[in-house]
Formats: sequence, C-alpha cells, structure tokens
Amino acid sequence: MNSELSKADRTRQFIIETTAGVFNTKGYAGTSIADLTEATRLTKGSIYGNFDNKEAVALAAFDYNLSLVRKAVQTQMSQATTCHEQLMVYAKAYQSFNERGFPVGGCPILNTATEADDTNSLLKDRAAKAVLSWKRTIIDIIKKGIASGEFSATAEPESTALAMIALIEGGIMIAKVTNNPASLNKVLKTVEALVNQLAT
Repeated sequence: MNSELSKADRTRQFIIETTAGVFNTKGYAGTSIADLTEATRLTKGSIYGNFDNKEAVALAAFDYNLSLVRKAVQTQMSQATTCHEQLMVYAKAYQSFNERGFPVGGCPILNTATEADDTNSLLKDRAAKAVLSWKRTIIDIIKKGIASGEFSATAEPESTALAMIALIEGGIMIAKVTNNPASLNKVLKTVEALVNQLAT
C-alpha cells in the first residue's frame, strides 16, 4: 500500500485490497456486509464511511482485480519485441495464471460478466469496458503487424481479437467448471495457432 496516500485513501485502498478476493470469489450478490467486516476487521460504519454502498466497494474491487491481471500481462508485454510476440503474451500470461493462480477467485472479467449479466448494470458495464479495451489492444497490435508486413494483409483484426478473447475466457470457464486446469492449456494452444496463422 502506498505510504504517500492520506489516511482516508489508505483506508479505502485497504478495504479494496482486502475485499477484492471476497467479491471475486462470492460475487456481488453472494457477498454480505458481514463478509466485508470480517475480511477487513472494520465496522460497517467504517466501510460505508469510505464508500457510498456495497456496490461502490464491488466496483472498486473489480477494478483492483482487473489491474492485477493487466499488470501481469503488461510485464510480459513490455519484453516482447514483435507484434507476434505481443499477441503470444496472452497465451503465455494466461498459462501462467493457470499454473500459479489468478487473483483470488479467478478471472475477474469472467466472474463479473457471468454474475452481473442483467442483474447489475454497473458491474456489467465495467466488465464490458474491460472486454472492449482488451479487444482494442489486440486489434491495434494486429493492425501494427499488418502495416509492418509482419502479418498478412488479409488478416482480420477484429475477428481475430474476438476469437482470442472468446477462446481464453471460454477456456477459463471450462477449466473452472470441470475442475480441470489442463483444459485451459489446450485452449491456449489454439490461441497460439490462431496467432501463428496471422503471418500466413
């Protein structure tokens, strides 16, 4: 936690970091204020003195969990020197998550999108923005690869981006529901094949 933050900001950050795994595991509906007070060892008044309501905590917790995933991906992305390597980062990063663990509770995008669906518009919107941002990033990398001649001019950036995201998130879902992490690794091999096809 950043020691340069004010006491109020440190408390807010503590609440976010401490409850992030709770929300990501139990979901918004399944997380009670008692869960939050138990996790933080703070009173209900202390929590709601820093956040307007449980939904506000859940939104901040989602952002925090997503930042953990993005940071891990970006760390590997910064070491990639080609567009091909940058796209392959997604397969490698999610394989690492599969082996070493996601943020507590699993993939925040999948968890939030599945639970929120039509029951919580704000959380659904957060998950949607995360997916669309991810899609734009992949599209930009593919377009850059096409422009540099690294990828075929016939490559389809949007279709490929959507396919990659669907494969990864679908693979996570299958691995989780069947309790078989190896399923995700097999799906990630298909992601790698999809990336390799861009150069042909």
